[in-house]
Amino acid sequence: MASKTEAGSKVAERDEWAYTPAVGVGPLRFGMTVDEVVEATDALGQAKVSDSARGHAIFSPTWKVEVHRPWVIPSSTAVIAYVSQAVGLFCIAADALHGPQVTYDGIPLVGRDLSELESDAITYAETMDVRFRYTPEGYAGPDDPGVVMRGQLVGQGLRSRPLFMVPRDGAHTEWDSMPSEEYRLNGQPTG
Repeated sequence: MASKTEAGSKVAERDEWAYTPAVGVGPLRFGMTVDEVVEATDALGQAKVSDSARGHAIFSPTWKVEVHRPWVIPSSTAVIAYVSQAVGLFCIAADALHGPQVTYDGIPLVGRDLSELESDAITYAETMDVRFRYTPEGYAGPDDPGVVMRGQLVGQGLRSRPLFMVPRDGAHTEWDSMPSEEYRLNGQPTG
């Protein structure tokens, strides 16, 4: 499926990935090793593995696997996977511009204008008689502890950049598990 990007009028190919709570997203399964993540994302692009910043001493060492789309100039990050030494893959971040499209019960979550996503989340909650939730930054999304909505600055606007997560070692919730690189305010890193 092709989608129009906001930063220019070029068309970027977007894979469509399925999300299964507590299991994974697309070809990625929570608990995978770094090597398994690299192998699983081979069709999406080239993987670069590095150490992840250790923001909290209670967590075991963590690696960051950045998957770049080589056919997009300049090579752009599509997905970032965070792999803990203790529990394996625990967080998958889909880039708002180049990441795969992931839907939650029919609602596209990746690369959306945040106000449109909020409107869709409210309509869905009212129609299905379920809840939705806001992050502390005010981003609306599904009422699923495994989906943490983030904002990514694209041009002059914020677009949706979801994190798909399970708790990692020493954490009680997905929110507590968030990698320090993923803490952002208005789409900008805080650390």
